[in-house]
Amino acid sequence: MDDEQKVDDEQMDWKQKVEGLNYELGIVESSTSQMDDEQPKVSVKTLEKGFLINVLLEKNRPGMLVSILEAFENLGLDVLDARVSCEDTFQLQAVGSGDSHKDDSINEQVVKQAVLQAIKNTDDE
Repeated sequence: MDDEQKVDDEQMDWKQKVEGLNYELGIVESSTSQMDDEQPKVSVKTLEKGFLINVLLEKNRPGMLVSILEAFENLGLDVLDARVSCEDTFQLQAVGSGDSHKDDSINEQVVKQAVLQAIKNTDDE
């Protein structure tokens, strides 16, 4: 076998390896994106007097809204304004405020974790 043939064979081997890795990567990416679609998207932003809470789930679940509202209540947050859609997907945008916000015992992360736990609780039921 001459040197040119060896190079061609090596290039074919590398090409097959790259194609195989790309195929495997595609499988991982598609399964990851499917998992991401099922994961709740929760964002919390601090406002002057309270929090802006956004929740998005690709699939609504029974008791979801009640569970999240109970989480707000447990944190001492009053819902001042809210928009909710729970037809097929679940979408919530709410402004929550309470006395506990004044002493900084509740921050964005605490609110986010409480909402995620409320969502998880609807999974367990």
